[in-house]
Amino acid sequence: MKTLPLLAVVLTLTSFGPKPKLTTVKLAPGLSVAVPQGFTPLPDAAIAAKFPSPRKPLAVFSNPSGRVDYSVGVRPTTFGPDYNILLPMYKASVQRLYTKVEFLTQEVRKVNGRDFVALEFISTLTDSRRLAIALAPVRKYEYIEYAVQGEQLYIFSFSAPAEEQAQWRPVAQAALGDIDLK
Repeated sequence: MKTLPLLAVVLTLTSFGPKPKLTTVKLAPGLSVAVPQGFTPLPDAAIAAKFPSPRKPLAVFSNPSGRVDYSVGVRPTTFGPDYNILLPMYKASVQRLYTKVEFLTQEVRKVNGRDFVALEFISTLTDSRRLAIALAPVRKYEYIEYAVQGEQLYIFSFSAPAEEQAQWRPVAQAALGDIDLK
């Protein structure tokens, strides 16, 4: 019973913490994002090494240590913008990618007057190979938002080590809460 008042005090004090400092970056006509200060764009070679995929992200920004990334991707889609249908579909897609997923947020939310599917979670990926030396599980804090614009799906993804979630969660929420897609 004594922990409830203490928890309330801690939550109250942390809610008045400094707002993360963001810089607005225009990525394409009709698309601007807020990037945390200190993050720098990755060059194409670094993007190819860090995000091996046939579809290169539109942009990737990393913090100075390179452990935290904010990426923006775009791909064609045939799905219309019925976000209540897209939410469970993308949630299931995320669950298939990892060994374990602990969702913190799973909702359709408005950002600058536009609907987005928002998924915030801790992911765990374990080494499933049957080798004598198994790799340690990789745990990440991830915040992903999806938006459909015409025939394009935009994917905004913030990723940090799970052990740094307390530090990066307010930054991710602020950055992904300041997307301007027209």
